[in-house]
Amino acid sequence: MKSDIKIAQSAKMKRILAVAESAGIEKNYIEPYGNYKAKVKMSLLDEKKGHEGKLVLVTAITPTPAGEGKTTTTIGLADALCKIGKKAVIALREPSLGPVFGIKGGAAGGGYAQVIPMEDINLHFTGDFHAIGAANNLLAAMIDNHIFHGNKLQIDPRRITWKRCMDMNDRQLRFITDGLGGKPNGMPREDGFDITVASEVMAVLCLSSSISELNKKLSKIIVGYTYDGKPVTAGDLKAAGAMTALLKDTIKPNLVQTLEGTPAFVHGGPFANIAHGCNSVAATKMAMCLGDIAVTEAGFGADLGAEKFFDIKCRMTGLKPSAAVIVATVRALKMHGGVLKEDLKEENLEALRAGMPNLLRHIKNVTGVFKVPAVVAINKFPTDTKAEIDLLKELCEAACAKAVLSEVWEKGGEGGVELAREVVKLCEKENDFSFCYDLSDSIEEKITKIVTKIYGGTGISYAKSVEVKLKTLEEQGFGNLPVCIAKTQYSFSDDKIKRGAPSDFKVNVKDLKVSAGAGFIVVYTGDIMTMPGLPKVPSAENIAVDKDGKISGLF
Repeated sequence: MKSDIKIAQSAKMKRILAVAESAGIEKNYIEPYGNYKAKVKMSLLDEKKGHEGKLVLVTAITPTPAGEGKTTTTIGLADALCKIGKKAVIALREPSLGPVFGIKGGAAGGGYAQVIPMEDINLHFTGDFHAIGAANNLLAAMIDNHIFHGNKLQIDPRRITWKRCMDMNDRQLRFITDGLGGKPNGMPREDGFDITVASEVMAVLCLSSSISELNKKLSKIIVGYTYDGKPVTAGDLKAAGAMTALLKDTIKPNLVQTLEGTPAFVHGGPFANIAHGCNSVAATKMAMCLGDIAVTEAGFGADLGAEKFFDIKCRMTGLKPSAAVIVATVRALKMHGGVLKEDLKEENLEALRAGMPNLLRHIKNVTGVFKVPAVVAINKFPTDTKAEIDLLKELCEAACAKAVLSEVWEKGGEGGVELAREVVKLCEKENDFSFCYDLSDSIEEKITKIVTKIYGGTGISYAKSVEVKLKTLEEQGFGNLPVCIAKTQYSFSDDKIKRGAPSDFKVNVKDLKVSAGAGFIVVYTGDIMTMPGLPKVPSAENIAVDKDGKISGLF
């Protein structure tokens, strides 16, 4: 079997203008970046206003090292919808260089369900992440420059909350001291870096539907506090205009294609474990205004990406999902049931039964808490046995959830036709889409509802400093914002070794931060880090380029 990158490199791509034409995008809205990718002007949203296709979210069970295939399923489903006569358009996140060179590898799908050009998408693409990093770091530079030149705003250097960022895993930069070398080189202070996908600039960009909205949200970003405790914003520093200038092209969604020529917007990329985990609102709206069905995804398991998609993105924008797909694999469920990765090739029905509560909790959350109809997509691996697949279907049926075999990795759209038909059925029904909490709830009530209703926990344990921040944020008028919980992706709890569907646990909240520009409060739990580190053997070690510039080992 060919590797993902070899499959992608052997594909015959359509010219991007032909892809745009098939999507119904006139030539004057397209800004090509070479022959196979392009930016799409934001004015298209006004031109196509009035048509709104159905919105389908693809989410998944709690991830394991065994793999789930959420992006692969998203792409294969859209290709399959096209095969059964529906006009489908995809909206995905852009991959971060951190995971590409770290532990995960590429993030453009897999097998015969990929978006292409795969190498471009996984590497620099159209430069979006570089522009976001530049805007973030311009703001950081303007903070320190303001302090250096007299500090008219009376910013307390000990209470600066804004960090620099870079799109790479580098644990060495989590905590640093800068401004060393004497008075000409600034004021020495403790500082640090986030990965670019955790930057509030990324969140702001992804939640903005126009340049004017982007500028307004950027100006609200809180960068720190004065000596007497008042918040200081990017607007106070007069930084928002220059930041918007850096992002004026970045806000335009990127258009590419699948291996089968289905139009795909790949735009924005916040992680779902440390940010809100959804592609840009602009890309999603474009996909909806162009297609019968827009297929999108949200990062990691449904407790993270899907919860934030529903409670933050849909709430802020008025989007209403018509259906959800929950991706599961026999391998991952057996791992949740206690099987080691090296033993997953062996049939093990008991382990599959033991791991099922993880999937069932995700189904219950999507259909019961958020009231979105869902189908389970069983992403088939070659080692799956008929008995295992039959048992998985049987257990889903017993829980009143339909499970459908998906073979898109091996067969492309053809392998997802049954799944596509089931999704169409779900989209034809009305639903009572709801949120997990009300905005009128206190910050503590919002966190508690997510922990108890979504994670299955019993409550929350707060660090003493957090209790003070809870009160302060409420007093400052931020109590009506949604919450974005930063938590390990490997467990419903904040302890990554608790697989399956743990219960009788408390989530440990160690810090809070208001992202006033993005419009939510970030809740940091457990040992979550906003700057990941590289693993012992990073994926970067396997990547090479030949004399003709052809890349190998990317995935």
